[in-house]
Amino acid sequence: MHPHFQRHNLSSLLFISILVLLPLATPDLRSDRSALLTLRSAVGGRTLLWDITKTSPCSWAGVNCDDDRVTVLRLPGVALHGTIPTGIFSNLTALRTLSLRLNALTGPLPSDLSACVTLRNLYLQGNLFSGDIPEFLYTLHDLVRLNLASNNFSGEISPAFNNLTRLRTIYLENNHLSGSIPTLDLPKLQQFNVSNNKLTGSIPKDLRSYKASSFVGNSLCGGPLGACPGEVDNGDVNLDGSKKESKLSGGAIAGIVIGSVVGFILIVVILFLLCRKKSSKKSSSVDIARTVKQPEVEIPGEKQPELESGGGYGNAYSVGAAAAAAMVGSGKSEASSGAGAKKLIFFGNGPRVFDLEDLLRASAEVLGKGTFGTAYKAVLEAGTVVAVKRLKDVTITEKEFKEKIESVGAMDHESLVPLRAYYFSKDEKLLVYDYMSMGSLSALLHGNKGAGRTPLNWEIRSGIALGAARGIEYLHSQGSNVSHGNIKSSNILLTKSYEGRVSDFGLAHLVGPSSTPNRVAGYRAPEVTDPRKVSQKADVYSFGVLLLELLTGKPPTHALLNEEGVDLPRWVQSIVKEEWTSEVFDLELLRYQNVEEEMVQLLQLAIDCSAQYPDKRPSISEVTRRIEELRRSTLREGQPDAVHDIDDGSSR
Repeated sequence: MHPHFQRHNLSSLLFISILVLLPLATPDLRSDRSALLTLRSAVGGRTLLWDITKTSPCSWAGVNCDDDRVTVLRLPGVALHGTIPTGIFSNLTALRTLSLRLNALTGPLPSDLSACVTLRNLYLQGNLFSGDIPEFLYTLHDLVRLNLASNNFSGEISPAFNNLTRLRTIYLENNHLSGSIPTLDLPKLQQFNVSNNKLTGSIPKDLRSYKASSFVGNSLCGGPLGACPGEVDNGDVNLDGSKKESKLSGGAIAGIVIGSVVGFILIVVILFLLCRKKSSKKSSSVDIARTVKQPEVEIPGEKQPELESGGGYGNAYSVGAAAAAAMVGSGKSEASSGAGAKKLIFFGNGPRVFDLEDLLRASAEVLGKGTFGTAYKAVLEAGTVVAVKRLKDVTITEKEFKEKIESVGAMDHESLVPLRAYYFSKDEKLLVYDYMSMGSLSALLHGNKGAGRTPLNWEIRSGIALGAARGIEYLHSQGSNVSHGNIKSSNILLTKSYEGRVSDFGLAHLVGPSSTPNRVAGYRAPEVTDPRKVSQKADVYSFGVLLLELLTGKPPTHALLNEEGVDLPRWVQSIVKEEWTSEVFDLELLRYQNVEEEMVQLLQLAIDCSAQYPDKRPSISEVTRRIEELRRSTLREGQPDAVHDIDDGSSR
């Protein structure tokens, strides 16, 4: 054969071979690795310290693999900056979760992100991405969670979102989106927020079940923001926006008239009976009321008391109402006989700056209802402020109560909220504590989620954890059978310098089992069946959940991410086991990258504390020691942004 033809046949064979093999050159782990290195070169942050000597990227921080493909890429808060070039995600086609939140990435989203057709979770909040929300996102039909909040996206919200029928989360707040909100027919949607944009018009009916906070900061109306012009309060309007006419039959009108007349007669009868009953009560109890120098009243918060002056003080009630009602209910001569009169019993040798009479005259406001009763802030005439807890469902005798409450009053530690005094009668049991003006950890973590919220840095959170641990450690040191029994974030109160103080200790033994229902379910150890009988190891479990709450910012009984109904310890363990650990942390904590190692160590301690089996949990003394060491480690390394004042949130 002629050499020319031989060369031609070889070239043809080579060309055909390339065509045959080309479909086999699909992305694999090597192409995933190459794409990740390209990403690092283009927008690399200060903490992408990947060991590129390893062939497989699956051990790199933030990278998870499955079936020899990169399926999870989590790089939150690692100072990525600049624009992501096209050509990276066309190789990362097996991605199921992509988290680049809390960085400084700019420009439009790369168009080849459309190649990630199995993407389920896309977290891009807290960057500087701009332009319209790209059309290719609406082709990612597996998307479940989409968070584009706090960027610079503009343009309108497309009705093409309806293509993403699996979506459960749409977060678009804090952008520059304009136009109206389209009607969204997404049956699985659970979380929706478009607040602080430039949106106008009426909120679609299918979205009106969401809270007003999902829509504020726009020019919207309807639903939780109130009726639109020309729209009745219940949103009953015609398709053209005009109000529907109300057409009532003659029978309906007659029924309304008859019902109104009957209702008026009933009101008159009820008022007459109430006046007679009120008059009877006043005449039968005037002596006792005069003795305690208070009108006859109900317990504050259940019925507003009648003030002697005939006036009202808004939400300010008489704290004396509780004690006065107790005296009235206790019978005959407790209040009027000198020697047998009930009084406040104080603990310790401190000065008695007030007595029962002062408490009777104090004004108060309800702080909240807890597991063991209702708490009030009481302001005495001398200016002293105390907290008064009115116990409910106390089932033990006065002798037993006195013995148990005196052991509580004897507890003295700087990390406890001290019990100052108590009052006991047949019908009322009151406890008087120091008032903590900064409120509870629960309110601090979950109260204000708006723009004016002050982020909580590592030092504050770890300091609260240490104070709470020291308080519980002191309680456990009082005897092997001494436990708190009700550890939760609402029972950790704060000083003005954000130091944690443990409250409500020793009360579980005073009340019946009905007083500790589901309120503590998220914190209760698996082995606890009687909430009045809680071991020290069960306390450690509750404290572990408290630590997880501090680190994640999530309440323990919340339906979390894709795992609806899963409790906080199990959810955290699943994330740590299968995905990138930093995903569990509160966004406010991820800003402090230089203490990430300490955060992870505290997270591991929390997991140890919340172990399923009691013998796997550390003692509270060991817990305290480990937190102290973490705090010392932070101070030794001199972390300026994590150790000093609270961040003002300006850079968020």
